[in-house]
Amino acid sequence: MEHLDHVPARRGLVIFLNGTSSSGKSSIATELLRILDEPYFHLPVDAFHAMRSRTPVPPDRIATVLHRTWQGFHRAAAGMAAAGNNVVVDHVLSAEWRLRDCLSLFVPQDVVLVKVHCSPEELERRERARGDRPPGLAAGQLEQVHAHGVYDMECDTSRTTPQECARRIKDFLRDRPGPTAFEQLRAGTDRRPL
Repeated sequence: MEHLDHVPARRGLVIFLNGTSSSGKSSIATELLRILDEPYFHLPVDAFHAMRSRTPVPPDRIATVLHRTWQGFHRAAAGMAAAGNNVVVDHVLSAEWRLRDCLSLFVPQDVVLVKVHCSPEELERRERARGDRPPGLAAGQLEQVHAHGVYDMECDTSRTTPQECARRIKDFLRDRPGPTAFEQLRAGTDRRPL
C-alpha cells in the first residue's frame, strides 16, 4: 500500500466555466480534459442534479431542495480544489447568491473565471436540438448569468468551436495575470453589495 504521508500540500486550479444552459460549457470542459497537461476533474452542476433520487418533491419544497443542491455542489467543487485536485467547474451563475457563495468558498487566486456565451438565436437553436431543456431556459438566464461583469477571459461559442475555446483557455493558463476575476469580485463584495 502506498503511503501518502509525505505528499506535498498544494491547492488545485479551478477553471470556472460560467454561462447559460446550452452555451457550450460541457463541450469545452470535455475538450479541456482531453488537452490539459495535468489531471483535471470535470464537475458539472447538472451531474449533481442527476444524482438526486427521483422521489417526488412537493412543490413547496422544490426551491429548498434545489438551493441545497447548489450549495452542496459549490462545497464539493471547492473541497476537491482544496485537496489539491484541478477542477473544471461547469456552472450557471444565474442567481446572485450562487456567485456570493462561490466567492466565499474558493481560493480566489486559484480560479480562472471564463465567460461562456453565444448568441440568443444559437442558444434557442441548441435548446430545440437537444430536446432536454425547457424552451426559453437559456434566454431566461441571460440577464443575470453575466451580471457581475468581471472575467479572466471569455469564449463565444457561436463563433468558436469547443476545441478552439479549450486551446485558448489552456494557453491562458500559462501566464495568468492578477488580480484574478474572483479576487476583484471578492474585493468588490467587501466594499459594496454585489
